[in-house]
Amino acid sequence: MQIVVEDLVKTFRVAERARGMVGAVRGLVSRKHKVVDALAGISFSLAAGELVGYIGANGAGKSTTIKILAGILVPDRGKVVIAGRVPWQDRIAHVRGLGVVFGQRTQLWWDLPVVESLDMLRHIYKVPQAQFVTSRDELIELLGLAPFLDTPVRQLSLGQRMRADLAASLVHAPAILFLDEPTIGLDAVSKLAVRGFVKRLNRERGVTVILTTHDMDDIEVLCERVIVIGDGKILSDGTLGDLRKRVTRERWLTVDVDDDSAATVGDPDATVIRREGDRVCLAFDPEVVAPAELIRRVTSKHSIRDLFVENPPIETIIARLYSSSQGG
Repeated sequence: MQIVVEDLVKTFRVAERARGMVGAVRGLVSRKHKVVDALAGISFSLAAGELVGYIGANGAGKSTTIKILAGILVPDRGKVVIAGRVPWQDRIAHVRGLGVVFGQRTQLWWDLPVVESLDMLRHIYKVPQAQFVTSRDELIELLGLAPFLDTPVRQLSLGQRMRADLAASLVHAPAILFLDEPTIGLDAVSKLAVRGFVKRLNRERGVTVILTTHDMDDIEVLCERVIVIGDGKILSDGTLGDLRKRVTRERWLTVDVDDDSAATVGDPDATVIRREGDRVCLAFDPEVVAPAELIRRVTSKHSIRDLFVENPPIETIIARLYSSSQGG
């Protein structure tokens, strides 16, 4: 295994302060603290070449995990071995094989042209000139950087900067890439470009990728395996199909009626979850009523312009998983 995580625990001591001016004054004299369990004994392993989605709500423990894997934080307890190294014990050697992209931050120099930032990173990582030129030119072509190579980073659009940051994270040819919200704020065209590049990088170069994101389209397009974390614990680890089966068998039938009967669309074996004008969405269990039978019943009573059957969105599945884990 390229990445092994066992019983990882990390807590933080957080200061508490009462509200208002009185609370502020008291806090100067005597401050209370509480202990927050960021990670409560998580374990997982990744083989070389996997592309894994690591998802969870804000405060679930995603960033803490990534910072430990990157060697930035030291855990209170547990084991982490990446490519034979403990990240926080051998940081310099560790980061040479690691690439990191943070969607809301940049590792490029704000006032330098993109090409000069890439050259600075070559010196930092001590990449041989010939190797760097080959890698840089390939990344420029794959990511379409040529039109803005000589543009200062501060003048780039968000989509351009994200593509440049991807190149910056890869100039030293890392075997492992951590992507934290890589498509946040991007337009549709830029998102497709980033997703396509990440998929190609994983498949053609065998780079191991851990993707943390709130954009579930990123997860569905890119990841065969998904790890869900909540309150510092692993809630689910498997394929999206496994996750869906674990949470619900439910499927959705959406119909567009061709008359004024939308208000009466329904079925005893299905639940209406949404009505929007002439469109009605029905939730059903295929083990209770087969999709073909439900469609036959609905179409026999209503004039239908269009219909389709789908799984509930992954956002809905994740929300239900969190609800069940919290006893909701």
